[in-house]
Parts: sequence; C-alpha cells; structure tokens
Amino acid sequence: MNSEQRNGGGNELGSFLRARRARVTPEEVGLTAGSGLRRTPGLRREELATLAGISIDYYVRLERGKETRPSASVVDSLARALLLEDDEHEHLRSLAARAARSAPEPSAAPSRTVRPGVKLLLESLRPHPAHVISRTNDLLAANPGGIRLLPGIQDWPAGERNIARYLFLHPASRDLFHDWNNQVRGCVARLRALAGTDPDAPDLTRLAGELLLKSPEFARLWERYDVKGHFHGRKTFHHPEVGDLTLGYQSMELEGTPGHRLVTYYAEPGTADQDAMVLLDLLGQEKPAKRTSARDDRLSAVEEDPASPLS
Repeated sequence: MNSEQRNGGGNELGSFLRARRARVTPEEVGLTAGSGLRRTPGLRREELATLAGISIDYYVRLERGKETRPSASVVDSLARALLLEDDEHEHLRSLAARAARSAPEPSAAPSRTVRPGVKLLLESLRPHPAHVISRTNDLLAANPGGIRLLPGIQDWPAGERNIARYLFLHPASRDLFHDWNNQVRGCVARLRALAGTDPDAPDLTRLAGELLLKSPEFARLWERYDVKGHFHGRKTFHHPEVGDLTLGYQSMELEGTPGHRLVTYYAEPGTADQDAMVLLDLLGQEKPAKRTSARDDRLSAVEEDPASPLS
C-alpha cells in the first residue's frame, strides 16, 4: 500500500484544491488569460503554484495526494491564491491537518438517540416548528409543526427521513421551497464539509452514495466542492396545506451529541405568517387515518425516535 492509498486525507485535500482551482479565472487574480485555447477551466497548476509561491512539482504532489504535510504558511498562501473566504480557508486547514496523519482514523456510526430532555424542549417550542437533525441531516425528532413543515416526509419510514434525501428525491420539495436551488446548494455544502474531515464516515458514505446515483443535481453540486452552509436566515415555503409563509430559522448545535442540531422556525407576532405557523402546528397534531404499525400507535409526533428499532 503506497502513501496515497494509505492516507485518504491527502486525496481529499487534492480534490478540494482541484475543485477550487477550476473556479478561479486568471482575470480574477490579475493574470492574462492569453489568446490560446485553455484546456483547463480556471487556473492552471503552474499559475496557482506561482501565485502561492511554491514550486509546480510540490503543488502537483499536493493535488495527487503524494505530499501530505503542507506547512501552515503554504496552506495560507494557497487560500489567498484561491480567493477562499474565511470558512473555506478553515476547511482547507482542516483538510491539511487530516492529510498529515499517518493513517485515517476509523469512523464509527454515530448515535441517533435524542435525549428525553431535548424532546421536551421540542414540545415546549410549539407552535414554532422545530426538529432535531443529525450531522448528515437525518430527521431524528420533531414537534408537530416541525414534521408537517415538510409535506410528505412523514409518509417515509422513520429511518429514511433525511432532509437531504427529501430535497433531492421527494417530488414535493421543488414546489415547497421558493428558492430550492439555494436550499440544495447549502445542503450539499454542509455534507461536503463533513466529507472533507471525515470522508469514511458510514452515515455520510451511505447517503452520498445514494444521492450520487439517484440525483444528477446532487452529483453536479458535489463535484463543485462548496463548503459554505447557512445556519440562520429566512425561508419562504409554498406549503400545500397552509399556503405561502416566510419563517425565520436558527440552527443550534446540541452539545454532548455526535453533531446533532436543533433547528427551529419563527414568525413575527401578529402576522399572517404566524397564523399559518399556528395552523401548521394544529394540523401536525392530527393522527393519520392509517397507521403502518402498532409502534406508530404508541408514539406521538414529538416522542417518536427514528433511531429506536421497530418492536
């Protein structure tokens, strides 16, 4: 086994450098593109190496995963040459640190268990829609509005409820989100950032593998290697049950968990958006006309834990 095979971190570092190099034009960094045909989109390797102040041979070795210990100054120089923003620069540092390890650390499947106190918190947030998601966007728990906000996802088996899967594969998602393209870009960017630091994670490889096969849009965005996500802001929904509503949202990491996040939505008091939000909560309390198993009859929308095995 050679060093490139032994260290997946070097390959991931190279993939990021290639993807970002293809996104920067010569004009953006003050170079003249020249009159000849450029076979390479973006910057050539030798152009980037010159801008970063390193040898072309050294840079080629970095892209190919054969050089796995770039210094902090080299990483910073590459970030400047590639016009990386702060979070992208930090991601490059993380990739370089991982590449420097002699061998990748084994990954374990993270726990999907949601603590009882967090479930009580979901209930206390009503009528504000809220749910708990894993680091790969598995929907682990939700209050009534939090599950009803994504129409049709409750019809999937609990273990398959994943917001990334919903965005790309559920037929309702394109009509639901006013800015679907922006939503999917942010979703893939968060998954891509995780892939950079834990590429062998079993939860990520299963999800990414499925979406790469089933969704050309996901495959295209995955190749771009964006790593910028959004953890607060506003979203407009064209909801089939309560109509159009615009909600603010905030995502918060839950300490003491393997990357679980609490996502909650809110509306300004006294607005039509708040009325629609309250109606969504009421609709979420309704029991489905048909239950799929005896287990479902014993669980409310908030108490359901998709991580629990069916009895």
